[in-house]
Amino acid sequence: MKNLRHRNPSIATALLSLALLGLLLAAPLAAATAPAPPERVAMSAGQAAILGVVEGLTEYLPVSSTAHLLLTQRLMGLGKNGPEKDAADSYGICIQAGAILAVLWLYFGRVKSVFAGLFGRDPEGLHLLVNLLAAFVPAAVIGLLFEKSIKHYLFGMGPILIAWLAGGVAILLVTWLKKNGSRRLRNGLDELVWQQALIIGFAQCLAMWPGVSRSLITIVGGLLVGLSLPAAVEFSFLLGLMTLGAATSYETLKDGHHIIAIYGWLNPLLGFVTSFVAGVAAVKWMVNYLNRHGLALFGYYRVALALVVGALYFQGLI
Repeated sequence: MKNLRHRNPSIATALLSLALLGLLLAAPLAAATAPAPPERVAMSAGQAAILGVVEGLTEYLPVSSTAHLLLTQRLMGLGKNGPEKDAADSYGICIQAGAILAVLWLYFGRVKSVFAGLFGRDPEGLHLLVNLLAAFVPAAVIGLLFEKSIKHYLFGMGPILIAWLAGGVAILLVTWLKKNGSRRLRNGLDELVWQQALIIGFAQCLAMWPGVSRSLITIVGGLLVGLSLPAAVEFSFLLGLMTLGAATSYETLKDGHHIIAIYGWLNPLLGFVTSFVAGVAAVKWMVNYLNRHGLALFGYYRVALALVVGALYFQGLI
């Protein structure tokens, strides 16, 4: 994790916050100023790039990338109903491939160790692989069983606002308890057992509710089973490779032709590239920031975002 540290965390924090705010403010402007595209393409190249950056910046931060994408799409007037909504929902999942590649690139050594373990050449890699599989299974099963219900009932601004607010309060509560509680020994990934990984996996299922955040719930789950914060963050990232990789592959195979029919080839490609670049920047920043400051910033951000977006939502402005 040391190779991912940044020398100026305060500057990086300010730049990342400004980037997220700027993207959300730019979304409606992009929708209003974008030239009329061909009939089959319901998204401009600028909008595709913005969505990719939003995905990359938020995928591994504990703020919920799905919720940020749905909000950005709403601000840009994309995916309002019918076939376009289905395509927009699937598009948001498919461009996760860029963020997946970002972590694969940054943690190539760990991934290589896992593959070596698969073939019996690395005991530590095999141990990590068993734990990742144990954590992956619950989300895979529940996701396949309840995919339609999740999208129907939870992919809306109301449920997202509840999840944002609840998650923010939970972060602040955990931070307070950690600050005022007794210090406990925290373990590394080599000390994690599959039963603890399974608990993290069931916790990950809560992130199917947009606004909860897969990163948040898996990091907190790791802390609850005794991992140190750096180990919990790394396990969350590596589990994301498996979980997001499976979800992205499934959506691409199932709805890839539909996405191309609505948005064309260029827009998904732009989303993928910008997601990768933003994902690399976000992961490097987050590892450094959490090692120094903890999760509290994200709790305040989620609460503030829920209140601001909630006020706009209930006034009918978004």
